[in-house]
This record gives sequence, structure tokens and C-alpha cells, in this order.
Amino acid sequence: MLDSLYLNLGQHDALSDEEKALLAGAMSVEKYFLTGEDIVPEGSRPSVSTLIVDGLAARYKVLEDGGRQFTSLQVAGDFVDLHAFLLKTMDHGIIALSPCHVVAADHSKLRAITEQAPHLTRLLWLDTLVDGAIHREWIVAMGRRSKTSHLAHLICELLVRLQVVKKTRDMSFHLPLSQAVLADVLGLSVVHMNRVIGALRRMNVINWVSQTVTIVDWPRLVEIAEFDPTYLSMTNEPR
Repeated sequence: MLDSLYLNLGQHDALSDEEKALLAGAMSVEKYFLTGEDIVPEGSRPSVSTLIVDGLAARYKVLEDGGRQFTSLQVAGDFVDLHAFLLKTMDHGIIALSPCHVVAADHSKLRAITEQAPHLTRLLWLDTLVDGAIHREWIVAMGRRSKTSHLAHLICELLVRLQVVKKTRDMSFHLPLSQAVLADVLGLSVVHMNRVIGALRRMNVINWVSQTVTIVDWPRLVEIAEFDPTYLSMTNEPR
């Protein structure tokens, strides 16, 4: 059940069997969420941190007028609220964008890990730092990239992250998002979203059939996106 987590953390530095056992021992609650359900509500004070085992989720904020903005996508192997271990109160919500299978690590057991396993603690800390780096990239994309470049960047990011946890097939991956939801990710109207997808198709860099995205020209897509994966800290080195 925790293979995606081991792969996610292990991309940065080797995990020992003892560290894997500590992570497994910290997990207590297993749940399933339907599409559209809150996994962690805004304003809540969770006593556990939730890990995505399977599915796609997102961090989001809702404005007073009902407008919704997603601030990151969470895939298998991601803790969606590891930061709540220290921040306590959630200042945003986590929503399931597809059926999600999750498990949760009790905060008391995470605290024990921080006291007993410094290397594993650093890897979990790095996990939250990568979250922050992803948020910075999303801010740049939202504010400065063209919408075509923004979508291209998102597709590049998802492919790379999903490859790490073995959720791709060659250059294809499952993306169970409607155009309305994807429009909330990019901050667009649905009509504009359709045009942006069409633009990438006409450039012959992607095929997007139903819920499967296939990249047919990776170098060109990277060029359009100005994608540099450095922010994902994927080099495996001592931490």
C-alpha cells in the first residue's frame, strides 16, 4: 500500500528497511473518498496527515463569490497535509478530483519519527519543501506564462511526478479531470480551456483522448512549457 510513498521519498535518497517500517507503523486510518468530497476541509485541525495511495486530489481555496482556485495537484505517494503536523489549522482544503484511496499517519507517531529517525525526518521535511517549490512554479505559471505554456508545464510536471510512482505507460498517463475542473486549475473559463487544449493538439505535441493524455513530442512540449524539473528535487543524493 505504501509503495508509492517509498518511491516518492526514495527518489531523493535511499530509504532503509527500518525507515520503511517506521512509516508503515505510523499509518492508522484507511479511507476512500468519492470525486468531489473533501479529504481535508479548510479550517480543520487534523490529528493525522493523509497520504494518497491512489487517485488524484487538489489543494484549493474558495472566494466569497464562490470562485474556486486550485493551487496544486496531489498524486499517489503525496502527503496532502504533512504541513498540518506543525501548522495545526488548515488554511485551505483538499478535495478528491477522482475516487481516492488514502491512509493517514497519526501525528503522535510522526512526532516519534522526528525524535528517533533524523534521516527519515529530513526526507519528510524535503517532501514539504518540494510542495512549496511546486506552489512557486504554479504562481509563476499563473502570473507570467501564456495559457498554452501554462498547460504544457502542468502536463510536463504531471508526467514526471507520475513516472516516479510508476503511474504512467510510456508517455501516457490518466488524467480524470473534466474541462471545467481543469479550467479551475489554470484559472480560465471552460471555453478558453477548450481553446488552450486545442492549441497544444494543433502543435502535435499531445493527444488527449477521453481521460488519457499522451505526449507525442516531449522535446517540443518542454520547449513550449519552458519546463525545468529542478524544482522537483529529483536527484538521488545524501540528504
